[in-house]
Amino acid sequence: MAQNSAQDYVDPHNAARSDVGVGPVSWDDTVAAYAQGYANQRRGDCKLQHSDSGGKYGENLFWGGAGGDWSAADAVALWAKEKQWYDHGSNSCSAPADQSCGHYTQVVWRDSTTIGCARVVCDNNLGVFISCNYSPPGNVVGKSPY
Repeated sequence: MAQNSAQDYVDPHNAARSDVGVGPVSWDDTVAAYAQGYANQRRGDCKLQHSDSGGKYGENLFWGGAGGDWSAADAVALWAKEKQWYDHGSNSCSAPADQSCGHYTQVVWRDSTTIGCARVVCDNNLGVFISCNYSPPGNVVGKSPY
């Protein structure tokens, strides 16, 4: 059975952050409530469309297809895997055209200190939608994550 507690989101974030010498994040119930509200909105279509937090939170989204018991660990592992395309020296992403490293840089963004995440099983067997939000938000243009 998939594990999706607050700690199941926090631990892999902190492992990725520790790898690059960034301090840990902690769980924030207010940020989690925002993530849950947005995940609930996506339950009907499972669409990977970002919320409009008005710049209040950073956000990473995950979709896992029907039939998979997708978990917090799956989502964070996918985002952290983008590290392979991030070049810290030039603060740039060398990802293939259909990929990104922005999820990774948000995971390790030094100024983000709290997270809140939510997971929903989407209607009509569309799969699983996971949202993690970050406070303060990261991925500030021109600024290095760490």
